Amino acid sequence: MLCGMDARLTVENFPPRRTLLRVSVVTETFPPEVNGVATTVERLVRGLQLRDHHVQVVRPRQDSDAYDRDGSRLGLEQVLTRGLPIPRYPQLRMGLPAQRALQALWMRRRPDIVHIATEGPLGWSALRTARKLQLPVSSDFRTNFDAYSEHYGVGWLRRSVQAYLRRFHNHADCTLVPTEGLRQQLRAAGFERLIVVQRGVDVDRFTPALRNPALRAVWGVGPDERVLLYVGRLAPEKNLELLASTFEAMLAVQPRWRLVVVGDGPQRGWLAQRCPQAVLLGALHGSALAQAYANGDLLAFPSLTETFGNVTLEALASGLPVLAFDYAAAAEVVRHGESGLLAPVGDAQAYLQCARAVAGDDALLQRLQGGAVHAVQHLGWGRIVEQVESIWLRLLAAHAAGPAVVKSSPWWDGLPATGA
Repeated sequence: MLCGMDARLTVENFPPRRTLLRVSVVTETFPPEVNGVATTVERLVRGLQLRDHHVQVVRPRQDSDAYDRDGSRLGLEQVLTRGLPIPRYPQLRMGLPAQRALQALWMRRRPDIVHIATEGPLGWSALRTARKLQLPVSSDFRTNFDAYSEHYGVGWLRRSVQAYLRRFHNHADCTLVPTEGLRQQLRAAGFERLIVVQRGVDVDRFTPALRNPALRAVWGVGPDERVLLYVGRLAPEKNLELLASTFEAMLAVQPRWRLVVVGDGPQRGWLAQRCPQAVLLGALHGSALAQAYANGDLLAFPSLTETFGNVTLEALASGLPVLAFDYAAAAEVVRHGESGLLAPVGDAQAYLQCARAVAGDDALLQRLQGGAVHAVQHLGWGRIVEQVESIWLRLLAAHAAGPAVVKSSPWWDGLPATGA
């Protein structure tokens, strides 16, 4: 079985390639939308452009759509399709089926690779069209939609959602996943041709050098106080009750802690009532987001529904240790007691115990802060983009040998088996 031949790849052994590709990236979210998928897709796109590949982005048209719309700033070809607001997330849009339009687009000028970043109706249309035109296709597994169903009152749909996701990704030539733990989980569920590609972080943007006592003062934080920072969607699947309990547990140990929240979503009102002393900054991006990270002291990341968790890398790069469960990005990059504190997955009491331990121990906090930046220095986006490029070149070579080679042989054979 091919799924038994899945391999974990590393970045270090991929030298720069001179073969230039024409890549069509299909995604249902992209800046100016603010979320982890949009951010990481943009970083991949920009990294490919810096390596002189031609990138075409196919995405839904947004209500506020000023982002490089005509490609004039950075030469990005964008194809805008129809979309609808996502229920409960009206600021995000879901692409509608567009198979005819995509077929005409790609018959006019064939891409070398079609890369599908999201599994919605637009992504499904892209997958069907690419298969019809016999184009090589890679996909990303970026969001645990099946896990989300538990938090929106439709848990009975979880198995159906997972079946759809499995069918979707198994129709692609390969699926890129961000962690070894997720690869194992998906492989056990019947997903095939899974390749681990860690996410990157912009270590120039996210840096402790942006720390500024004046900004902390604007938040109402005194010189001797500590900031527990949360960055992310304010939504049911983010386990915000545990965030509130964590803050209360830390206050009981040391009343100098303050809770600062970056993000927005349907549970903002609930959180404001649950933690009236919290500073709610709303959604931030760009330099404002980077400054917020650098002026925290500890990141609380209580979510149990992540495929990765980009905020983990961004916080570490900014000098913030991470309090998280031992899975997703935290399991990959955080060393317990060195750059953060990890609790067993789902063990809320252990999570709270970690919070109490660091709340009153300045020496422990300072030691964790000292180890945070070093945990992610090897994860610059340039190296990640080189890895993706190399996977695609291998896929192209296998595709040229025929569909049977792609589906029934480990065409990535010879690449390193570990990602240390």
